[in-house]
Amino acid sequence: MEKMLKDLFANQQYDEKNFFLIAGPCVVESEELLMEVADKVSGICKKLGIPYVFKSSYRKANRTSASSFTGLGDETALKLLKKTGEAYKLPVTSDVHAHDETALAAKYIDILQIPAFLCRQTDLLVAAAETGKIVNVKKGQFVSGPSMKFAAEKIRKAGNDKVILTERGNSFGYQDMVVDYRNIPWMQEHGAPVVMDCTHSLQTPNQTSGVTGGNPQLIGTIAKAAIASGADGLFIETHPNPAVALSDGANMLKLDRLEGLLEQLVKLRKAVV
Repeated sequence: MEKMLKDLFANQQYDEKNFFLIAGPCVVESEELLMEVADKVSGICKKLGIPYVFKSSYRKANRTSASSFTGLGDETALKLLKKTGEAYKLPVTSDVHAHDETALAAKYIDILQIPAFLCRQTDLLVAAAETGKIVNVKKGQFVSGPSMKFAAEKIRKAGNDKVILTERGNSFGYQDMVVDYRNIPWMQEHGAPVVMDCTHSLQTPNQTSGVTGGNPQLIGTIAKAAIASGADGLFIETHPNPAVALSDGANMLKLDRLEGLLEQLVKLRKAVV
């Protein structure tokens, strides 16, 4: 686990006792957006000694409404992700949704992210593992932390021990999510770094408007509790202007609020480690 993370962040200088950050806009909207966010967040992380992975989805396959934006085109968006990572010397991650996507995505990104709804999809997990890339599996809204051992086992049995697990809350009724912080140490028992998704754990899904809602004002609360609970990393989607974002605008942290939050979280990490 430690070697995997050291290799991942080999091009960065950081405090090894710090948490790592996965952050970026929800979806690839334009090259300008990716570069703006990568520039801002990488600068903050360098200053605070936080190892950083740039994140943006090249395609959004899981949308509430058929009219929602899904992407610029797979290869177009993947090339933009790779260009952004190379420009700022950052590892890059994005979602993959089907087994036949993994080989293409692996040409451009460093971590294949498995969406929560697909965390039990064996053919997808195996195909992702077979690329040799790091595989980050988000815990399904319907799954417990202890049962995520089966997702990790599928990847390892396919010959890949580079696994990250991400907590993103559990469904509570039809339109809310709750976080059980016991899942952080429980999933760490599976021998993988555990990330807290501070964005999607605050979704309010299944809105009749066809647009998922959220509570981004509580991202700091979720992040602080995760660090206090021993999370190895944090996942935060961020955008310069979430109100005009093409996906998940209701959940993302405004970019100009990220630095202040990370400063608090670094102090908290030092107090609890």
